[in-house]
Amino acid sequence: MTLKNVIVSHPESGAVTVFAAVSDESVAEAVAGVGGCVSLDISGELRHRAGGAATMNSWVESMRACSPTRKSSLSKDNQLAWKLPSALEKLDEIIRASEGKKIVMFLDYDGTLSPIVDDPDRAFMSNSMRATVRKLATYFPTAIVSGRSRAKVYNFVRLAELYYAGSHGMDIKGPSKGSKYAKGEQTGVLFQPASEFLPMIDEVHKILSEKIKSFPGATVENNKFCASVHFRCVEEKEWGELAKEVGSVVKQYPKLRISQGRKVLEIRPIIKWDKGKALEFLLQSLGYANSNDVFPVYIGDDRTDEDAFKVLRERGQGSGILVTQTPKDTHASYSLQDPSEVMVFLRRLVEWRKMARRRQCRLRREIEQMKAK
Repeated sequence: MTLKNVIVSHPESGAVTVFAAVSDESVAEAVAGVGGCVSLDISGELRHRAGGAATMNSWVESMRACSPTRKSSLSKDNQLAWKLPSALEKLDEIIRASEGKKIVMFLDYDGTLSPIVDDPDRAFMSNSMRATVRKLATYFPTAIVSGRSRAKVYNFVRLAELYYAGSHGMDIKGPSKGSKYAKGEQTGVLFQPASEFLPMIDEVHKILSEKIKSFPGATVENNKFCASVHFRCVEEKEWGELAKEVGSVVKQYPKLRISQGRKVLEIRPIIKWDKGKALEFLLQSLGYANSNDVFPVYIGDDRTDEDAFKVLRERGQGSGILVTQTPKDTHASYSLQDPSEVMVFLRRLVEWRKMARRRQCRLRREIEQMKAK
């Protein structure tokens, strides 16, 4: 059984029904029951299929689903109906679940630590967010897991004490000065499972950079182990032709595939590696491969983060937190609205850990004083 939270919209009334922890088979029944429709492919992957216009329509619909251009028209009361439990409101619940375990933090970058902006090169995180993440890393092992190249996301964050997994986890490196959290000899982590694809990605990036010039607003970003076609500033009526152009290039490279995020098409190697695999690799690097004493917390806003949320559900460990203001089907357990709420959540987590340490220190002193008597 595949567990997921599914949100189904009724086509006429606009009412929203939530089905939590259901199997793929029951999803179909649920959708039929309300006369609506829902996408079961929450990975956001686009595959080359025959079918001409039908295929193109499915691509555009998928692009719209991943990249809503309008805010939900649901009333405030109805908006509350589809939301996952707020991670802020349920912080005590999360803390209780982590009792006796080591919390490890995994954070997406765009849309999680920084706002989504029209120009990907200007997705800067605030100084207050950077200070919050720095403080977080003093209490918990912390990793940034992003679709950006590792070098680029590091230049945005500029915190040497973190782990970084760029290119959707295909480029992983540990803290530059080692980590106080790594066990045994697990220091100097460096893992690049898709190195053989570098020349191919460079070639595709160059081709796409030329091809998309006829689409005003479109840009292509070389994220080392993947190429990203951003269409945030492209008129929606052009999305279909843009997707067709990208698909015509990628189909010449059978070892590459297209996946989808928020107003971005990602060209990636076909290897079985994603953010979920990166999460597992980093836990192994920290010495928690098969441990029941770890509590991973993954916060992200993108379809590519679903791979990590799914891993947490399958492991029965930790919490996945989706950053969203719109209805989405997800493997996450909690939600936050935007990066500002993410920052508040991280600060409260740090404050809880700080107070817990103080209590532990006070208790140890009292015990030592009792022994001395």
